[in-house]
Amino acid sequence: MIGQLSRLIVARQNPSSLTNAIRTTVAAIASYLVARLFQLPEAYWAPLSALIALQSGLGASLPISMQYFVGTAIGAAVGTVTVAYFGVSVWAFGIAVFLMGLLFAVLRVQRNAYRYASVTLVIVMLVTRSTSVSLIAIHRFFEVSLGLVVGLLVSQFWPERASGTLDPRGGTRP
Repeated sequence: MIGQLSRLIVARQNPSSLTNAIRTTVAAIASYLVARLFQLPEAYWAPLSALIALQSGLGASLPISMQYFVGTAIGAAVGTVTVAYFGVSVWAFGIAVFLMGLLFAVLRVQRNAYRYASVTLVIVMLVTRSTSVSLIAIHRFFEVSLGLVVGLLVSQFWPERASGTLDPRGGTRP
């Protein structure tokens, strides 16, 4: 049991590195500062989104980021329309989640995009704030989009290098 757990935690083929820590830090701080520059009220969504975009190399990050982008846009739009026509209620929210899922199923959209759309819908519809729902939706969309762009730019211009595998004699080999 402990052996299995240690294999899950200790990466033999792709261990963390100082470079990865620096890349991640640069993307998180840059996205947060840009969001603050634009005076977005929940600037923390930008670094969260940048971290999602950086989770793997650009080849894997781009599809995940696109699903996050599309899901966020649809969740924000559905939340705004639902509140405008039906108000904020648990029933309107539940119906919106279901109908959005039905739409994604019919269009055969990835489940991750539906998850991101649902998270955005929760934030737009159920988090109490003193501003309009449409403004909340717009801010959420821009905060996430900004973080994704920064994360993808860092992935593009500062790609993660494949680390060498461990050599049984000590050190690493390429």
